[in-house]
Amino acid sequence: MESLVSWLLDLVWSKPLVYGLLLTGIVFSLMMRFFQVRHIGEMVRLMFQGEKSAAGISSFQAIALSLAGRVGTGNIVGVSTAIFIGGPGAVFWMWATAFLGASSAFIESTLGQIYKRQEKGEYRGGPAYYIEEGIKGKFGRIYGIVFAIVTILSTSLLLPGVQSNAIANSMNNAFGLNKWIVGVILALILALIIFGGVKWIASVATAVVPFMAVLYILMALIILVLNINEVPGLIALIFKSAFNLESAFGGIFGAMIEIGVKRGLYSNEAGQGTGPHAAAAAEVSHPAKQGLVQAFSVYVDTLFVCTATALIVLLAGTYNTTDGTTDKSGAPHLIKDGGIYTQAADGTKDYSGTAMYVQAGVDKALQGSNYTFDPNFSGFGSYFVAVALFFFAFTTILAYSYIAETNVSYLMRGQSEGATKIGFNIARLLLIAATLYGAVKTAELAWNLGDLGVGLMAWLNVIAIWILHKPAVKALKDYEAQKKALGSGRNAVYRPDPAELPTAKFWLEDYPEPLRQENLQK
Repeated sequence: MESLVSWLLDLVWSKPLVYGLLLTGIVFSLMMRFFQVRHIGEMVRLMFQGEKSAAGISSFQAIALSLAGRVGTGNIVGVSTAIFIGGPGAVFWMWATAFLGASSAFIESTLGQIYKRQEKGEYRGGPAYYIEEGIKGKFGRIYGIVFAIVTILSTSLLLPGVQSNAIANSMNNAFGLNKWIVGVILALILALIIFGGVKWIASVATAVVPFMAVLYILMALIILVLNINEVPGLIALIFKSAFNLESAFGGIFGAMIEIGVKRGLYSNEAGQGTGPHAAAAAEVSHPAKQGLVQAFSVYVDTLFVCTATALIVLLAGTYNTTDGTTDKSGAPHLIKDGGIYTQAADGTKDYSGTAMYVQAGVDKALQGSNYTFDPNFSGFGSYFVAVALFFFAFTTILAYSYIAETNVSYLMRGQSEGATKIGFNIARLLLIAATLYGAVKTAELAWNLGDLGVGLMAWLNVIAIWILHKPAVKALKDYEAQKKALGSGRNAVYRPDPAELPTAKFWLEDYPEPLRQENLQK
């Protein structure tokens, strides 16, 4: 099983995907004149000023639901893994992926809005919808079905285990809880929430995600203040390592870029095709509004939360970096040995990137030079990481549930409400089972399965947004023109040309006239 997953992972995460993601971000950024810089103020304003309706969630709920999917294990364990494989320079490439990926997030989320549908009283949309409606014909339909099936398998079976595994490990480390017990508790809480539907999931995400993200970033700021004299040297280390100017990490330049992009995508999901599902559920008067909001969510995830993790770890020096080789016993050869590890029951030590890096970083920052690392010590750092991982990873699993449900809805259009509900419940039960299983399986297998799911979705979605990007770029130009003419983007209303976008049926036929008039009067 593990060898098969590893083989598939190498095939999916080949260099064309890694560098293709960077190239995609560069080209889209140039097309839209680096909107991610020009419109950053508008992104923040739109996040808090979205419309509401019985069928759709607000812009803030949509970004919270999207961030629930983006902010997860990748923001803690993923960053640690990136530093282990790529050194400090990997952090820069995560930043680059986020900055450029904001353009991919805008394209896919705007397309999600353009081609969304109103089904059974709720807005539904995402890559499967815009692939079918945008590409059209038999090929578009087959392509959409393939994406939906891959996404259901990824979000219901492959990805939840990464999140629950991190929760179980951190809870076991901090509080000594048996992983099976943690898995069962997670499954029960998850079942209570996801059977309530999208609005209940969005409500939980809205309450939890902003609070935990702010708390986590605040902890990083405290550590920065405690180590303020070291910050300039730290920033210099990141940039020097990123461009192969730091001799200690000079031999891992290729690995640095690849793991930076890989972990950056796993964390912020820009271009992967998950964000458009939440974006399509939002009630807005213009698709570009939600595209801008979702682009900002990439910043929140990587530039804020991932950077918080990186600063905690690098400032404290509580990390290891390998050159990719191993000794005769199979242990990694370390070019930077911070002395941080986890110890298995048989006495073997794991020096790879884990939440232990962050835990040790927090403890060292608070205890100062007297701090001595002990893998069996449970202090404030371990408690903080356990709580942060629980909220980050658990809300990510909730987002996976919504994404899987949306794609089930796509596949079962035209079926009876009862048949669709059965499909929802099967996907929910698979996700609960995967969450339970992931809590007790090995971390390496969990991450490999998760990376496989991310890679498969990314391949399918990136190809699709290259084919379909023009309506999204045009929507941004239309929004900018209305904003300039009206003095504010608040009253911008999307009116697509039926000749150009005949399948954008929501905006051509379903967008209610009373709501249109209400927005115009605001």
